[in-house]
Amino acid sequence: MARDIQERIKKLIIDSRLPSGASLPTEPELMERLGVSRNSVREALKALQAMGIVEIRHGFGTYVGPMSVAPMIEGLAFRTVAGHYRGEDSLLQLLELREAVETGLIARLAGQVPEADLAELDALVARMEAEAATAEGGVRAETDRAFHATLYRGLGNLLLGEVLEAFWDAFHKVRTDLVDVPQDPHVTCRQHREILEAVRSGDAQRAEQAIREHFGNIRTRLGTPVPAEHSNRSYDR
Repeated sequence: MARDIQERIKKLIIDSRLPSGASLPTEPELMERLGVSRNSVREALKALQAMGIVEIRHGFGTYVGPMSVAPMIEGLAFRTVAGHYRGEDSLLQLLELREAVETGLIARLAGQVPEADLAELDALVARMEAEAATAEGGVRAETDRAFHATLYRGLGNLLLGEVLEAFWDAFHKVRTDLVDVPQDPHVTCRQHREILEAVRSGDAQRAEQAIREHFGNIRTRLGTPVPAEHSNRSYDR
């Protein structure tokens, strides 16, 4: 019953073409329209608010929510972290999801990244190289994260950005439990430089192979075998 009411309210929003921020009928109006009790309407609205579909502003009314995928992404990150600590391969599963997304999209970026974004990517790789040369000798997670966010920004896909953020949130929450494999920060720098140069040159095949090599490194940190396609490089560096 509660799920049915939720679906009917969602259908009302869709059929009425209501945008985010638009006001919804009042509780009495919804009760009359749906033929249900006040408690049923309130329970349905609370459930929809948890999903970001509606926003309840106490004293003002109920409005169409931001329809953000943030709750889903938060749930995905939590599921991954919780599964990892239960000994499951949930982090590997999320890595495979991200790898499939990035390798599937990188070819579209080859030769298409705006000059301003290329300049920003150049600066980020230079920052990585500077970080690798410090006494700590490690590329900061924030710099790596910014590189990938900037790389795909030109696609204008907000959902992609949020999925990548879920990966980062989950990955770095459990990073202390990753297999302790020594990482050469200069290799990390080289891989990101190769991704950048492949995209800049418009070579889609080279860009895809560069991304695969990068993910091969992450798989090593997770202690999982690297598939053959990651190790068979089509270029020499």
